[in-house]
Amino acid sequence: MGRGLYSALLYLLSPFIWWRIWREWLPTYKRRQRLGWISRAPHRPLWIHAASVGEVMTARPLIKALIDRYPDSPVVVTTMTATGAEQVKTLFKGEVSHYFLPLDFPCATARFVERLSPRIGIIVETELWPNLVHACARRQIPLALVNGRLSAGATRQYAKVARLMAQTLNHFDWLGIKDAVDAERFTALGAPTEKMVITGGLKFDLAQSDEAQKASEYLLDQWGGRFVWVAASTHDGEDEQVLAAHRQLLAVVPSALLVLVPRHPQRFDDVAQLVSHHGLAMARRSRGEGVTPDIRVYLGDTMGEVMTFYGTASAAFVGGSLVPVGGHNLLEPASLGVPVISGPYLDNFTEIAALLDDADALTHVSSSEHLGQALLAVRADPATAHAQGARGQDVVVAHRGALAATLDGLTPLLPQEAV
Repeated sequence: MGRGLYSALLYLLSPFIWWRIWREWLPTYKRRQRLGWISRAPHRPLWIHAASVGEVMTARPLIKALIDRYPDSPVVVTTMTATGAEQVKTLFKGEVSHYFLPLDFPCATARFVERLSPRIGIIVETELWPNLVHACARRQIPLALVNGRLSAGATRQYAKVARLMAQTLNHFDWLGIKDAVDAERFTALGAPTEKMVITGGLKFDLAQSDEAQKASEYLLDQWGGRFVWVAASTHDGEDEQVLAAHRQLLAVVPSALLVLVPRHPQRFDDVAQLVSHHGLAMARRSRGEGVTPDIRVYLGDTMGEVMTFYGTASAAFVGGSLVPVGGHNLLEPASLGVPVISGPYLDNFTEIAALLDDADALTHVSSSEHLGQALLAVRADPATAHAQGARGQDVVVAHRGALAATLDGLTPLLPQEAV
């Protein structure tokens, strides 16, 4: 398939695409941004595109490094989802500008790139939009892919339009690829090997900010030495299992506190109702409610604070894994030395799970009952749990370095006046 046929299919499917994207919005934005009608950006910004929450968190150390390294160059971050937009605002506040990425119609992407006029475009992971990439190439804007990764399933799907993918990938000036397996998959799709560098995964370079660490310490001090565990990035059908495991824990440790952090903000109120339905006393972070001795669940219904919550935990369950979602970032709690627990569905994090497994740093559970048992084991033997957490932290430290390699690859693409 060529780009012309791809664009024709997009126009044909546009009613369905627009309906889907209509939900991904925030009231402070104009929907016309999806057609490339953005306000004029700051002069020649450094542009990073990170699709959603996970990609924003992956790119966070890189974005921070670019802000610090090039203080005179404005930074723009685009996202595809509303949750990603909220994450950008929470993490970077006024340090970056944010827009929603336009739909990949030729006119929309050309308009967006003309109005943005970036010094460089940096695409995080796998956002390979052919018309967007083509629009950048036409205006001779350097393009880089960072933390490039392809699942086996994504590779099979892209292989169906191999010609289009090869054309798209050959427009990139530099491709920073996560590991050798991903490099093979990109090569199979026609990526130019001479432009590819295996950098390692940016996820390993994450770190808790000083602000988040202080917030964690403050919460722990307020909570008075209670046994705290975190269930983060949970999905529909998973919160019920988490609450059942918490009840199992409470039967033995009545003062235990669960910090429950749903993945998507549109579910915050539903999860709050679920907690109330279970008859568990709850405080909500978004309302500034304090955790009194009777509180059993603290609902983390805010964006951008997951590392703060992980910093309070004696154990952490990472969601999207007890339901068939594919898991979420196991390295966030591991980087803090927190013992990590996961369900069986880890399709999106198989390599990271394997590294933690090899170090005996990951506890696998398959049900709410198993999760409750794992929590009771942590409570009964904190020394063993602490050792597991330390092994996980060692894995993270041992695999750091992708940020430095990525910055080395990007530096030649930046105009001299930006350095």
